[in-house]
Amino acid sequence: MYFQPRWNNGRAKTYTVELFRSRPMRPPAMTQHAHRSEAPQPTTARSERIIVLDFGSQYAQLIARRVREQNVFCEIVRHDLSAERIRDMAPRGIILSGGPSSVYEEGAPRCDPGLFRLGIPVLGICYGMQLACDALGGRVGRASSREYGRASCEVTTTDPLFTGVPATTEVWMSHGDQVNEVSADFAPLAQTATCPLAAVRHTTLAIYGLQFHPEVTHTPAGSRMLANFLREVCGCTGAWKLEDVAESTIADLRRRIGTDRVICGLSGGVDSAVVAALLSRAVGDQVSCILVDNGLLRKNEAAAVIEEFTTHFKTDLHVVPAEEKFLSVLAGVTEPQEKRRRIGKAFIECFAEEAARIRGARSQGAKYLAQGTLYPDVIESGAAPDGPAATIKLHHNVGGLPDDLQFELVEPLRDLFKDEARRLGLQLGLPERIVWRHPFPGPGLAVRCLGHVTRPRLDTLRDADAIVLEELDRAGLMRKVSQAFAVLLPVQSVGVMGDARTYDEVLAVRAVETEDFMTADWSHLPYDVLARISTRVINEVRGINRVVYDISSKPPATIEWE
Repeated sequence: MYFQPRWNNGRAKTYTVELFRSRPMRPPAMTQHAHRSEAPQPTTARSERIIVLDFGSQYAQLIARRVREQNVFCEIVRHDLSAERIRDMAPRGIILSGGPSSVYEEGAPRCDPGLFRLGIPVLGICYGMQLACDALGGRVGRASSREYGRASCEVTTTDPLFTGVPATTEVWMSHGDQVNEVSADFAPLAQTATCPLAAVRHTTLAIYGLQFHPEVTHTPAGSRMLANFLREVCGCTGAWKLEDVAESTIADLRRRIGTDRVICGLSGGVDSAVVAALLSRAVGDQVSCILVDNGLLRKNEAAAVIEEFTTHFKTDLHVVPAEEKFLSVLAGVTEPQEKRRRIGKAFIECFAEEAARIRGARSQGAKYLAQGTLYPDVIESGAAPDGPAATIKLHHNVGGLPDDLQFELVEPLRDLFKDEARRLGLQLGLPERIVWRHPFPGPGLAVRCLGHVTRPRLDTLRDADAIVLEELDRAGLMRKVSQAFAVLLPVQSVGVMGDARTYDEVLAVRAVETEDFMTADWSHLPYDVLARISTRVINEVRGINRVVYDISSKPPATIEWE
């Protein structure tokens, strides 16, 4: 192992270390105004593509993941894309997602009716089915009996969509409206006790509707139905495979970057670890990595990142000490989005200053900036050109870069979900302890330190968070739990420690289980584990006298508190 620290004008510490296999940290924030390099597309993405028109469904991304599980590339787009734009995209099939609206209400989201005449197979799910039937002569209204939860569905007509599906199968319903009447061009395929048109098909066009949700695990045969739609109706062969993505992406990166330098921002997550792996394979020692030690990392985080890079990477690593700067810009700020904005701006300032020194120190400057943006980041931030426009929250990877940064952005993971990025990391040889590391937000502990962000509160949170993770690891639950962390609340409570009255802060513990991080259920941790966490935190962390456990699911709550 080769490890050589050095200082740049007393500012940032740099290391030459041995590469490969680490947990590079999340790159800097970007705006859609910066010049964004297109993500390398899988070679089969354009030849076999399914698009999901999003009408506000909480399950839109889950639909896309389920399609990809069938080895067919899928992306989510706005519900109001024109038929001409859809035709130009040349998808093999179109899926209309569910949504919270009623099709008969004024202002309800609708698609371009011309898409039903493009000759492209369409599958409407829940609201999507109602929309398709309404647009093609049917009638939608309030259901006589609303259905929320499991229902027994009877397949009444033989059809390729239900090949291999039992005649009676359990499905997941979530609707207050339903199709009460279809035009003569539609035929019923399935029914439940209260929904006579649980599935329909157009008699001359490849248009299907399902009132239930095939994408959720509560519909056991749902994956088979989606597979049937993809293969039997759309004619997909399942040629898109994640195993092919690595090699095609590496080749695209090598071709695109050439002999230029590329900078990779680090923050402690698996996403940028995979990016670093891809870059290492593609361009080797042309990569420089920057870690901005902003004082918002987990306990011993910066030291762990440096240690991992010295063990697994051979790259040019620059560590920028910036705790004072970040604490200064966060002073007095309590609003979550403002925290994110200020952190993004400060991060980029530190990052750009160090990047300029890297450029000045070499005969050939850095042209590219690599970051671990994932597909959910792109969708939730409204950064996809054809994607849904609603912004749930500012993502650290997709908001905040100044227009004049003069980098081309390289985002090789922007078409992938978290689980796909992890599988890709394992394929590239990253160790499991890095690949299965729990996600950490780009703004760091600032969005887990609710209220004012100060050094004493951050230190308190860091110590408590470390205990939570230690006890989960001790109980063998780190792989079972998808994400776990501590949240320091802006609330104080009365307590008694010894014979003295205390008035200290409250700590919330959050642990969730999820497949895709778009929906999540709270983890039912054993009581003895929760008891050990609470006892240790209160005994070992000064300033906390009460521990509570968050039992909220997503939705309606989000995983992070801010």
